[in-house]
Amino acid sequence: MSQNKNTSELKSVLKQSKKLFFTIGLFSFLINILMLVPPIYMLQIYDRVLSSKSKDTLFMLTLIVVVLFITMALLEIIRSKILIKIGNRIDNNLSNRIFDSLFQLEKVNPNKASSSYISNLTQMRQFLTGSGVFAFFDAPWITIYLLILFLFHPMFGYFALFTIFILLIITLVNEITTKQKINIATVDNLSSNNYLDSTLKNADVVNTMGMKKDIKDIWQKKYYSFLRAQNDASDSASVWTNLSKNFRLLAQSLILGLGAYLAIDQEITPGMMIAASIILGRTLAPLDLIISSWRHFITYRSSYKRIESLLHDFPKKEQLTSIPITKAELLLENMVLTPPLGDAPTIKGISLQINEGDVVAIIGNSGAGKSTLVKGILDIWPISEGKVKIDNVDMQLLNKEEIGSSIGYLPQDIELFEGTISQNISRFKELNSDKVIKAAKIAGVHEMIVKFPKGYDSSIGSGGTKLSGGQRQRIGLARAIYNNPRLIILDEPNSNLDKAGEEALLNCIKVLKENLTTVLIITHKENILEITNKIAILENGTLKEFNETNIILNNIDFFNLNDGNNERS
Repeated sequence: MSQNKNTSELKSVLKQSKKLFFTIGLFSFLINILMLVPPIYMLQIYDRVLSSKSKDTLFMLTLIVVVLFITMALLEIIRSKILIKIGNRIDNNLSNRIFDSLFQLEKVNPNKASSSYISNLTQMRQFLTGSGVFAFFDAPWITIYLLILFLFHPMFGYFALFTIFILLIITLVNEITTKQKINIATVDNLSSNNYLDSTLKNADVVNTMGMKKDIKDIWQKKYYSFLRAQNDASDSASVWTNLSKNFRLLAQSLILGLGAYLAIDQEITPGMMIAASIILGRTLAPLDLIISSWRHFITYRSSYKRIESLLHDFPKKEQLTSIPITKAELLLENMVLTPPLGDAPTIKGISLQINEGDVVAIIGNSGAGKSTLVKGILDIWPISEGKVKIDNVDMQLLNKEEIGSSIGYLPQDIELFEGTISQNISRFKELNSDKVIKAAKIAGVHEMIVKFPKGYDSSIGSGGTKLSGGQRQRIGLARAIYNNPRLIILDEPNSNLDKAGEEALLNCIKVLKENLTTVLIITHKENILEITNKIAILENGTLKEFNETNIILNNIDFFNLNDGNNERS
């Protein structure tokens, strides 16, 4: 999508529907012309039919009015359908972009991304497909209706101008008094929801350690703050909305009195009196609709700005050239990494080379930077300086979606996704049963899976809640090795495993080693080192030593190095 540098992506998306908006404008033009039918009909009834007492004229006028009203109804139905089409088009163009941008946001600012941005898109679509939009298309017709009222009698025109002036003041006051309150309510609602979401992720700890009441007190303060702000905004908006509505009804009644006064003096006909009341109603209708939907417009505007900011901060990435991973040789050149929101580098200028088929253990004290290192290698966290190369190609130049199948990753905090076991192992790609079973057998988890009531088709629940920690870790391992990736990184792969699980893990790594798969293992356990051929020792974010396994083990006390966190076997 070509885009002017001065034009935001969101504006460009809206501009793609400008032809449809033009069509809505044309339909609004025709509808507003047809809106003149009722006053003209009343004018003819009072000033022509009643004076002539002609039933034929009454019949023909009524027939024409019925046809024109049917036409107007059809035009309004089509206009509404076009708006729905615009809303769907905007949603289709933006939902995927927002989804991708949220993952980029989470990468640079963990825990900042949330589904609220999708809710913002929904609010935008709801406003654009609602009746409030029609007010903006109908507003220019206020001038036409005013001109007609002036043609009936100048007093009608001046009365309408006075009424519009009062309604505009009400609209302005409504904007001033509700805008800030709605913005505060939006921010408080987001804060309340984010706090609740983060708390629910640790529900076990909260319940077990008697923290629920204190946590709930904090959440309630945030939630009630949102409710107060929302109630203040709603109360303020309702006052001005009802005041506007009642003033408009009063004006339509008073213009009848003014018309009667003019008719008594024979300055206008009785038909003009009735027609003027109807036309005034049409004149004020767009203003009344704007006032009644103003709160929704403010919400739309707030959602628009929030999405616009997200898309601006994380622009659409250009399609990178497809470069497959064949050997998975890693080269780190003076790699420096500061964790997102961190103040100082955790990885400080690490350089090393890992060859195809190497099985490398990454060890070091807690806080040495082991997990941070692999997150930098995988581009989960962006590096500050230096380069990470795979097969001598800069990681930044690789298409992550395409190389994903060539990489396996088992994080320290295993996250499985709602679905079946087979879907999780296959990474939710098109299901290939042979590959799923092969990965499960290599990971040593096949026998465990077939014992479930539905085997591979068993649902694991949201986040794998139906599984134990060890089961999640073993299925996560099967997912990591699915489809024979060339590079596999395992972060504390045996932290939740029993003896059988550890034996299965060791056998799995042996198979990977035989297949010349490049494997990196973060571990605190000495027994896993026997199947590695190299060890990297990290200390305070620097590479203290990198050498063959037998050389390293002959020169260090592994038990003391790992603060006693390992288990001898």
